[in-house]
Amino acid sequence: MKIWQADFYRSSQQDESGKVLWELLICDKNRSFEYTATCPQSEANSSWVTTQIQQATGEKFPDVIQVFRPQSLSLIETAGRNLGILVEPTRRTFALKQWLEERNSAFSLEKPAPLPLPENLWGEQWRLATLAAGDLETEFSDRPIPILSMPEFLKPINLGLASTIPVPGVVIYGGRQSMRLVRWLVAAHPVALNYIAGAPDGLILEAGLVDRWVLATFEDAEVTAAAKVYEQRKQQSRGLHFLLVQPDDSGMTYSGFWLLQTESD
Repeated sequence: MKIWQADFYRSSQQDESGKVLWELLICDKNRSFEYTATCPQSEANSSWVTTQIQQATGEKFPDVIQVFRPQSLSLIETAGRNLGILVEPTRRTFALKQWLEERNSAFSLEKPAPLPLPENLWGEQWRLATLAAGDLETEFSDRPIPILSMPEFLKPINLGLASTIPVPGVVIYGGRQSMRLVRWLVAAHPVALNYIAGAPDGLILEAGLVDRWVLATFEDAEVTAAAKVYEQRKQQSRGLHFLLVQPDDSGMTYSGFWLLQTESD
C-alpha cells in the first residue's frame, strides 16, 4: 500500500512582494520521497492542492494520504476526493513531523480543554492494570473481541521491548454500556490515556487529532499513587499502554481492546 503524509500550512516565508506564502509538504513514511511546493495565500485552496498532488504523483497515486493538522484536513480531504484518494486523519505522521522539525517549522497544535465523557457511556467501574509486554499480543489476538486495535507498529516486539517489561493499562468494566462505550471509542479514535494531576486528579483520553476527554476523576490517595506508577511504567515501555473495555470482571468476555502510545511531541 502506498501511503503519503501531507501538511499544508501558512509558512513564515514571503514572496518578493512581501506576501505570505502557504507551503505544502508531502513525504512517505521512510522519507525516500519528499515533495514541497509553495503558493500565495490567494491561491491556497483545494484546487491548487489537487494540482500539486497530481504533479507529485508520478505513475501511481497513493492509496492513502495521512494528515495530522486539523486546519489543513478539509483542503486535503477535498483534493483527495477529487483524485479518488483516501485521506486519513491521524496524529501518527512521524516522518512528516520529523521533517518539519528539521526545517524549524512549528507544528504544535492548540488543544481544547478536555470535555467530560458523556454520562450515558460511562460504565460501572475502572482500574489500573499491568501486563508483561510478551503477553499482550497472545492474551488478546486470538480472542473473539468485537473491537481489537493492535497496530503493527505498536506491538511490543516492533518497539524493541523486552518481553518482561510491564506495560500499564486501564480496564473499564462497562456493564450494559460496554458495547455503547466501545462504539463511541471507535468513532473517537483513541491515541493515549494520560494521568493528569489536579484538583481532582484525572485520566485524560487523547483522541482524534486534538480531542481530549475526561475518562475519570479521583481524589483517593491510593488511586493517585497507582496512577503515578502507571505513568512511570509508560516511560519504561516507550509510552506503550493499553485500554481494555469488558462487561464485567469475570475475564470471560471482552468488548474492546486498544494499544495506545503517549505522544513524544
